[in-house]
Amino acid sequence: MNFGNFGFGEILIILVIVLLLFGAKRIPEIAGSLGKGINEFKRNISDAQRQITEQPRTEQRIAEGQPAQQSNAADEDRPEPKRLLN
Repeated sequence: MNFGNFGFGEILIILVIVLLLFGAKRIPEIAGSLGKGINEFKRNISDAQRQITEQPRTEQRIAEGQPAQQSNAADEDRPEPKRLLN
């Protein structure tokens, strides 16, 4: 197990320092919130990619005189994404 230039000893020292700084009870909370944040980030990225790829199809249908598709019921149930910047 090699993380770049870090060996086993360096990783062990870093883990001990993190344990001393945050305590044993806080580390699972921090890891859980980090995991939730990563999952939400991935979901938002895939949603953005889906919107980018679907938009030209909708514009093409309008140009051809076909009506645009209605949004899915699942999209209506999904809450609006959180804004990071105002």
